Amino acid sequence: MIKWLGQYGAVQQALMATFFTWGVTALGAGLVFFFKTINRKVLNGMLGFAAGVMIAASFWSLLAPGIAMAEELGQVAYITAAIGFLSGGGFLYMVDKLLPHLHLGLDTEKAEGIKTDWQRSILLVLAITLHNIPEGLAVGVAFGAVAAGVGTSATLAGAIALAIGIGLQNFPEGAAVSIPLRREGFSRTKAFLYGQASGIVEPVAGVLGAFAVITIQPILPYALAFAAGAMIYVVVEELIPEAQREEGGSKTDIATIGAMAGFAVMMVLDVALG
Repeated sequence: MIKWLGQYGAVQQALMATFFTWGVTALGAGLVFFFKTINRKVLNGMLGFAAGVMIAASFWSLLAPGIAMAEELGQVAYITAAIGFLSGGGFLYMVDKLLPHLHLGLDTEKAEGIKTDWQRSILLVLAITLHNIPEGLAVGVAFGAVAAGVGTSATLAGAIALAIGIGLQNFPEGAAVSIPLRREGFSRTKAFLYGQASGIVEPVAGVLGAFAVITIQPILPYALAFAAGAMIYVVVEELIPEAQREEGGSKTDIATIGAMAGFAVMMVLDVALG
């Protein structure tokens, strides 16, 4: 796979990788054709797994290579990493406050962002789409970092590992969107279409990320840290609170175990392949 993918440019690689992650989202959303409801414990485990993958990817696939590249470029690495990381979180914060969206299980009156009369279904999908932006961006920046050729800290195998990890957590994520939509009264087909549509932003963000870093190489360390910050913001602001929403008992324990498992899987993928 590495040899085959290596014959393409960074933007093409990012596009193919993010089409893969989008496709896995669609596979997960397809579970709605077999199940009408999803056990809360299972959902918590899925969300926890996704959070674990994103936390691990933020360090091993993004922050660590970004710090190494900053040093190779003669930058003050810890300042570059801090600026990029906080900027990524700040960007997601602003988008979160501006983009109308609604989290699953909440009344329409509790929609966040600018007030609008958009349909409930659109608001629900936008909430999931919002946190797919940093995932696509991370994959694109990772492939762009390889093409930029700055030092040895970014490898094609590492970028592929990141795409696989994001894809793995997108499967339960797709199901976690489509099945609750079915429970809210959507038809199976409509719930599937909305569930897979939440991942369509990933190829767009991936291509933009790859193009940006190969065009302006000095921003590469900042871009890697930026993607990491955006992912951590999503984990802390959305995934973990949603996974821990049911108070006490084994329901929250399963979310924690899922997060540990997701972190371990992504860590093994990145260290083994990267």
